[in-house]
Order: sequence, then C-alpha cells, then structure tokens
Amino acid sequence: MSFGAGMAIYVIFWWLTLFAVLPFGVKPHQDAVASNAGTRGSAPENPHIRLKLMITTGISLVIFAAFYWTVMHSGLTLADVPFFPTFNER
Repeated sequence: MSFGAGMAIYVIFWWLTLFAVLPFGVKPHQDAVASNAGTRGSAPENPHIRLKLMITTGISLVIFAAFYWTVMHSGLTLADVPFFPTFNER
C-alpha cells in the first residue's frame, strides 16, 4: 500500500469515526439551567469538540492499524472477497 493510499484510507476512517463520536455526551441548551438568550434550544450546551477530535484520532488509529495489518500481513486481497467484481474476469 502506498503512502497516499494509506492516508486516503485513514482520512475515510477518521471522518466515519468522527460522525460516530460527535453525538456522545451532547446536552441541548433547553436542558441547561442557564441558557443564552437568542440561541436555539437544540444547540449543544458544551460540545467538547477538542476532546472528541482527540478521541476520534485515537479510535481511527486503532481501526487503521487493524486494517493495515490485515492488508499487509494476512495476505487478504480484494480477490478474496466473494462476489467482488474484478476486471480481468470474462
């Protein structure tokens, strides 16, 4: 796997993990005791974005490491996936 392909796959894993992590621990303003006037009630009170970005990076590193090991050391290729169309079949 080339460096560029690895980075592209890591970015895909990172974005998917981010969208899975974002909703955890979010409380809307309407549930808060003191909410700011002029703010939508559904807006998050304190989203903890930096913490979620760090958690996303850690989880995606673990997922990518498992993927990298599987691809590089187990010998698994796309040809091993059943019903995956290959272009050299007739």
